[in-house]
Amino acid sequence: MSPPASSRLAALGLVLLLAACSQTTITGEQSKGGPKPLDVEVTISTFETFARAVGGDRILVTSLVPVGASPEDYQPSPADIEKLHAADVLIENGVGLESWLARTIDNAKNPALDVVVATRGLPVKDGNPHLWMDPEFARSYVRTIRDALIARDPAGKSAYLRNAAGYDKDLVALEQEIAAKIRTIPPASRSMIVFHNAWQYYDDRFGLRTIGVIELSPGQEPNPQYISKLIGLAKANHVRAVFAEPEYSPKLVDALAQSAGISTVENLYDDSIGSDPHVRTYDDMLRYDTATIVKALGGSAT
Repeated sequence: MSPPASSRLAALGLVLLLAACSQTTITGEQSKGGPKPLDVEVTISTFETFARAVGGDRILVTSLVPVGASPEDYQPSPADIEKLHAADVLIENGVGLESWLARTIDNAKNPALDVVVATRGLPVKDGNPHLWMDPEFARSYVRTIRDALIARDPAGKSAYLRNAAGYDKDLVALEQEIAAKIRTIPPASRSMIVFHNAWQYYDDRFGLRTIGVIELSPGQEPNPQYISKLIGLAKANHVRAVFAEPEYSPKLVDALAQSAGISTVENLYDDSIGSDPHVRTYDDMLRYDTATIVKALGGSAT
């Protein structure tokens, strides 16, 4: 005999009530599962590696300047303003690399945004902003990012300290690895001509020489007299190669190399990591660049 309709309805009501209570309990537990990740923006893709290495799963990080674009002549979009309006932390290089950034920050109208200048306290040479190309200075970037994340998220201090210490060891090993490979280049062949002057700190650290730069200012093509001077420098210094970069047209590089009777090497990465899976992090980028330079200048990359 079937139970009365009223009993069935009461039983159904009890099931629904228990289900609702269970859902409320699950939702409450989920809300206690951990803090909302910090929204961290970096200006260039190269810095994503540093932020992720320190922040781990306590942050979400994206780059304003897309992979393959140059930060020195970047034109920010309304989407960039929206990103900064919602962000917790912004990591910039400084030293004039991101000349477009101050107005973008103003337009974002985010008084809670923590702006971190990664080069603060480092020895800048001739106004050159590319300090991250020296792994020793990259270690300082990491420490600055670590301290900024701790200040914004004190509860994550132990994680940030642990992560930063681990990555610092990786950077020490990277520097030693690069130095060993550069030492295989014959001393007389350790000269480069590059597209733009991103290599000063790398060269100073590892004993190379940039004797010529094709583009002295972003977006400004050199005149024929300057190109002629570079050709003379290449011949006088027995330069083996001129190095191109993926963000820039190879036309000038090819013309100089042909006139100087030397090879063109594509491509070195510096302002941006690459879309190639082998050049997706800072560490990958420097390993790739080093292997490219060593091979072009007559060393052994193995």
